[in-house]
Amino acid sequence: MISFFFLLQARALLLEMNARAQLLSRRLLAARAAAVGSVGSGSSSICARAAAAATPSSSSSPVPMPSHHPRLAQAPSPAQRAIGRLQHFAPVSGGRRGLSELLNLRGGGDKKKKLSNAANAASSPPRPPLRPHPISSRLAVPETVDKPPYVDAGGEVPYEDGYQVQDTPEAIAAMRASGLFAARVLDAAGALVRPGISTDEIDKFVHKMCVDNGAYPSPLTYGGFPKSVCTSVNECICHGIPDARTLQEGDILNIDVTVYLGGHHGDTSRTFYVGDVSAEAKRLCETTTRVLDAAISICRPGVPFNKIGETIHAIADSESLGVVKEFVGHGVGRVFHSNPVVMHCRNREPGVMKEGMTFTIEPMLCLG
Repeated sequence: MISFFFLLQARALLLEMNARAQLLSRRLLAARAAAVGSVGSGSSSICARAAAAATPSSSSSPVPMPSHHPRLAQAPSPAQRAIGRLQHFAPVSGGRRGLSELLNLRGGGDKKKKLSNAANAASSPPRPPLRPHPISSRLAVPETVDKPPYVDAGGEVPYEDGYQVQDTPEAIAAMRASGLFAARVLDAAGALVRPGISTDEIDKFVHKMCVDNGAYPSPLTYGGFPKSVCTSVNECICHGIPDARTLQEGDILNIDVTVYLGGHHGDTSRTFYVGDVSAEAKRLCETTTRVLDAAISICRPGVPFNKIGETIHAIADSESLGVVKEFVGHGVGRVFHSNPVVMHCRNREPGVMKEGMTFTIEPMLCLG
């Protein structure tokens, strides 16, 4: 009789645990479905940039990330563990960090996170969601332009565990030159933004400006990326692929420029308004610019990298905005992506800034 009583208790406990697990699963799915769109707005810096605007998409279409990434076969580093903890909530594959998470695994397009249209959160009727549009052929790069190593490696995504440190006058000068040229390209591309222009046209402009000045557009072929710049519209958080979709009045567009010049990558992005946009879209972009500036202002030797996330998160909370945790900043310089992994949310990751380090800060905030 006693054994039967304990058996009933055990069965009740198992049923309760199963119910709780199902409830947690439903809540996680609901949280994913309820996520709202994001964007940021930023300015260029040798050590920092703001990214903003969307889940991997062509202004709408996702690009596959090679499943044979060399980092996946190795023991996880602290940086990998940090991203791994986000897997349960993120539309990205474990082991990919910084911009090397560049896009869903092959065949994983149906796993894209769908975010609502940030630019039109307060509008009625709502703007239709992004849809894939035709993507034009890859543009050629003259043989005279120096190319990063991954181009000859077939687009294989390199990731360096070490930090990017510019500790010679030559390295500092090269880093400054690539950053300044990236900023020039971004300004020129942003001047094209208007209703009726396609993101593919912006890509062609960026490509030509790069190669005409002896620079390689870093995104081209990186991890299979087919274009020379990332253009992310509305609910697309980041790494959008330029396509035939034309910009519409009220859109917000993030243009993410990286150039390879003098053996160094210069990386910068900014979000632009397409005509008149909603008050909520403006608040979102203005706050993201503010958190970027605040994060840059604390950077100096000896400051822990996790102070960046703490600074950004505090301001976002004060404005009732969410912080996108799935995408992070990264080291940049001789290689496109390296340590440190710069998280934009509160975190306990180790590591402190040292003189000469170059890295990106890419806050992405969301409504809701």
